[in-house]
Amino acid sequence: MICLLALAGCASKPAPPAWQSNAYGALAGFSDAYLKGHSAIAQAEFARARDETASTGRPELVAHAELVRCATRVASLEYDNCPAFEALAQDASAAERAYAAYLAGRWQGLDPALLPAQHRAIVGAHAAAGKSVLDGIEEPLSRLVAAGALLQAGRITPPDIVAATETASAQGWRRPLLMWLGVAAKRAEAAGDTVQLARIQRRIELASTTQAEGRAAKSR
Repeated sequence: MICLLALAGCASKPAPPAWQSNAYGALAGFSDAYLKGHSAIAQAEFARARDETASTGRPELVAHAELVRCATRVASLEYDNCPAFEALAQDASAAERAYAAYLAGRWQGLDPALLPAQHRAIVGAHAAAGKSVLDGIEEPLSRLVAAGALLQAGRITPPDIVAATETASAQGWRRPLLMWLGVAAKRAEAAGDTVQLARIQRRIELASTTQAEGRAAKSR
């Protein structure tokens, strides 16, 4: 995923202005809440992040925040071509415009050198049989973002789907887990693998029920 540290500043003196740490914390809070399926919290955190960056009057900083939001959505297989980023793209860096194209699956003519380091190898990667090209990405969210970009570009493989599903599961990120389980279910159904399909559906039911019960508990 594109680095949140661009908004975090550094530890050297003098201390960075308050908006930087506020924006960083809000973006991190947005991503965490969004991936866990807490939409209202995510929306509030992102609004705070955007407000903090907008206070600088620098559109490139707001564009960066919008790109973080877009990447988090792509990790959950929610594609919208990042309209809020595109509205600010003229003020974004070439690297961020390249990353937006990567997220959207527009890989033709894309210069991998402009991408964040963990995503550069994905564009031209060809995994060995039974292996996932995602195995080389250690950071969980970056791995899911890459998986979402692969799916958007039409280059996803069965091992990639497994890797993405289990990454979301290991992190307890319900939103992308349900989406990737849905992808796996469609593949199992198309293959006529009823045993695997039933197993996937049980996982979907469990994750969905837990989410529904959590909302109900909060409303009481």
